[in-house]
Formats: sequence, C-alpha cells, structure tokens
Amino acid sequence: MAPNAKPVGRPIDASSDVVAAIDEIDGRSHLVIADIGCDNAWIAMSTSQTSVLDDER
Repeated sequence: MAPNAKPVGRPIDASSDVVAAIDEIDGRSHLVIADIGCDNAWIAMSTSQTSVLDDER
C-alpha cells in the first residue's frame, strides 16, 4: 500500500469525527486513523512501527 497524503480541502474542526482502530491490511496488523465524516481521509501505519501509550509514560 503506497501512502496517499493530500489536503482534503476543508479545515478540521470540533465537529470532525476522527477515530482510530487496529485493522488487518495485506495480512498484517495496522493502526488506522480516519476522519469518518470525509471520504478518503485516513492514514494507516503498521503496528510494528507504533508505540503503546503505557510504554511512553
């Protein structure tokens, strides 16, 4: 999966619905962050490249 980052043409405001989830992409676990109120506004990162919040405290 190639990164596809581009401006979505609208500012993010308090009414945005941004969610995060762990999902499987191409057979590997990924953290996916998405603005569900805007088409194609999401980013995914392999969970092997993420940090556990408790480990960062």
